[in-house]
Amino acid sequence: MRLNLQDLNDGVELVTVQRYEQHSMQQQSDEVVQESPIALVYNGISHAVMMATPQDLVCFAKGFSLSEGILDSLQQLYALEIRHSAYGIEVEMQIASRAFSALKQHRRMLIGATGCGLCGIESLQQLGQQLPVVTHRAAQAWYAQIPSAIAQLKAQQRISQRTGGAHAAAWVVQGQIVALFEDVGRHNALDKLLGYLAEQQYDRSQGFVVMTSRASYELIRKCAYLNIALIACISAPTSLAIQMAQSAGIHLAGFCRGEGFVVYNRAE
Repeated sequence: MRLNLQDLNDGVELVTVQRYEQHSMQQQSDEVVQESPIALVYNGISHAVMMATPQDLVCFAKGFSLSEGILDSLQQLYALEIRHSAYGIEVEMQIASRAFSALKQHRRMLIGATGCGLCGIESLQQLGQQLPVVTHRAAQAWYAQIPSAIAQLKAQQRISQRTGGAHAAAWVVQGQIVALFEDVGRHNALDKLLGYLAEQQYDRSQGFVVMTSRASYELIRKCAYLNIALIACISAPTSLAIQMAQSAGIHLAGFCRGEGFVVYNRAE
C-alpha cells in the first residue's frame, strides 16, 4: 500500500465516485476523511501503530503518550520528529530514560483499528489496573453548559462537514468551545485534544470534554490520566465506561442532544 501524501495536513482526500440519483448514475468527485497508519516510536522502538487521520500529529503523539501513561508530563519528552514513508508515517520521540525503562517493561505491540476497544491490552489483569482518580470535582454548574457546547459542535467540525466521517473532541470552558480536534477514530480525536491541552498548559480543572461519539471505556481511561472531571458524549455510554468513570471520580453524561442529556454518575 502506498500512501497518498497530498494534503496530509488537511485530513481530507478527493476521490472519484459513482453517484446514483433518480434512476441514473453519474461520475462525481467526493471528499473522504483520510485514514493512515501512524507508528509511534519511542527511543527507536516502535510501540504502537494506530490508524488515524494524519492531521495534528504532534498533538496526537503527545496526547497518546500522556493518556496511555507512557509519560507523566511533557517534560519527559525531549524531542519529536515526524517522518513520511511510502507505507505510512512515523512519529519518532525521544523520552526520558526513566519513562522508557517503564515502557519497555510493559511494552505492547498493537494495531489499533478505527473502533478498537481493547487493542494492545495483554491481559484482563492489565485492564483492571487501578485508574488515577481526578483530584478536583466538576461543579454542577457545568451541566448547564453542556447543551450550549453541543450546539456549537457542528459548526466547528470542518472535516466532518466536508466528509461526514470524522469524530470530534472539544474542550469547553464557561460554555464555549475553545479547542476542537477531529479524527476518524474517537480515541484519536481525544488524544489530539489532550495533547494540545497539555502542550498549551490549560488548567484542566476549569473545563470539560465534549465528544461526538459513544462513551466507551478508553475515553474514560484517557480522561482519568489527564485529570479531567467531566466528559459529555452525544451517544450512549457502555457499562464498563460507567464503572470506570465512577472509580476514577469522573462525571459522565450521555445522549447529549438538544437541551437534554443523561447523567450516569455523579462522582461525588
